[in-house]
Amino acid sequence: MISKAFIQEQGNGRLRYEEQLVSEELKERGIPISFYTEKRVQRRQLPLDNQSLVVGDMSCVLGALKQLGISEPSLNDYPACLNNFMHRKTWISTVSELERRFFNGRYAPIFAKPATRRKRFTGCVFETEYDLYKIYGVSRQEKLLCSEVVSWISEYRVYVVNSEIRSIDFYNGNPDVLIDVEKVWQAIKSLDDVGGSYAGYAIDFGVLDSGETALVEMNDGFAVGAYSIDRKNYTDLILARWEELLSSCEK
Repeated sequence: MISKAFIQEQGNGRLRYEEQLVSEELKERGIPISFYTEKRVQRRQLPLDNQSLVVGDMSCVLGALKQLGISEPSLNDYPACLNNFMHRKTWISTVSELERRFFNGRYAPIFAKPATRRKRFTGCVFETEYDLYKIYGVSRQEKLLCSEVVSWISEYRVYVVNSEIRSIDFYNGNPDVLIDVEKVWQAIKSLDDVGGSYAGYAIDFGVLDSGETALVEMNDGFAVGAYSIDRKNYTDLILARWEELLSSCEK
């Protein structure tokens, strides 16, 4: 059970939108809040225990997990059990293989993102060797999660708490083109059936130019962005996932 919360501030009391949502909701719930800067969490200056909630950007939350002795959750953007929802080819590669592909003159566009380590770079489309500057400085052995480039007509984020849809937020494309929510429910069930779900997560779906509703990616709920979801449901998601992670924290 969470008894206190540490919420990241950007300096001079400024909060990002996500932290503002959680801060307002926790105050209403009567949970004590302390604010911190990134420098403090990286220096391990927060008095964390197994009843502490930490809210912030990815680097801060990962720093807090490390301090608590909790292993960083594995990346699982394209769960294997959801392959039938992808509607595009995906594969694992490396930076060196990506370079070799383009230097050999194979110019079919590829979308690539980090496969194992978060935030090594932002996922993006590579069309020619001139796009390789986007991964400048990244190890050539770094594993990549790659996919064919497809055309999205609309994209939505679905927020899930304990296998229940809490919000479906449009975020890109044509808002008049809706996803097939039944397919989202099928994906949630598939995750549950193989034990691949989290207590709180977001799963992005979109509509392709073929008209198919397809998985964009899955996002772990411990530091996921908020679109138009309300503060109660967003806080429920963050709390559910954080409590799940804390359950592995040494007493």
